Amino acid sequence: MSDDRPERVVVKLGGETLGEQHATLRGVAEAAGRYQLVIVHGGGKRLSEWLARLGIESQWHEGRRITDAASLEVAVAVLGGAVNAELVAALVGLGIDAIGLTGIDTGLLVAERVPELGRVARITGARTGRLEALLDQGLVPVIAPLALDADGQICNVNADEVAGGLAAALQARLVLLTDTAGVLDGAGNVVPTLDGPGAEQLIASGVISGGMIPKVRSAVAVVEAGSPEVVIADGRASDGLRRALGGGPSGTRIRRG
Repeated sequence: MSDDRPERVVVKLGGETLGEQHATLRGVAEAAGRYQLVIVHGGGKRLSEWLARLGIESQWHEGRRITDAASLEVAVAVLGGAVNAELVAALVGLGIDAIGLTGIDTGLLVAERVPELGRVARITGARTGRLEALLDQGLVPVIAPLALDADGQICNVNADEVAGGLAAALQARLVLLTDTAGVLDGAGNVVPTLDGPGAEQLIASGVISGGMIPKVRSAVAVVEAGSPEVVIADGRASDGLRRALGGGPSGTRIRRG
């Protein structure tokens, strides 16, 4: 592989409606011309809406969804189907050669079950050979957060953990785009830089809570695996990704302690 290959970047998007993240997708399209991008998307809000329509209660534990068999069936349809297809269609419409995948395809994600969360798994590795081949063909993979556990059972996976696992396996930069300005302190101000011990202190004090917990812990795990930094950035503006990759002031930069 040539040393002049574009830098690889894993970008995590939310699973909001396309209208809510139109500016974000324009930023992704701009970056696709300069980087080899892997897009990982969530979809918790959309999934919760569909579960509510079907009369299935959403339950959470430390920012991660507890997923029973009924919830998983809906998750596969919403995350692996509707959200993934909509994002691919939007990116193709912006001139990007996007291709939709899940972490199940070609056994991409290696995962182990989290028993207390039901049909939920955590990422322990990735088989990236075919993913890298797609990148070298100029394609932009868009990956839904589903994986097989050691028994071959489909599981729901936190999308931030998927993005972190792929970034570590690909030795890629990681940008977690979110709907806030970054990690916020107790006064509501952005924390510009954060390391592992600092993150755990904010989690213990309750300043970092809910869905931000797996996001921050995934970011810390990636830098501890060798990445120089991970950026948790505001994805609501079209220049959010560009500023995160450019090294200037943008969200919270997670670095090794």
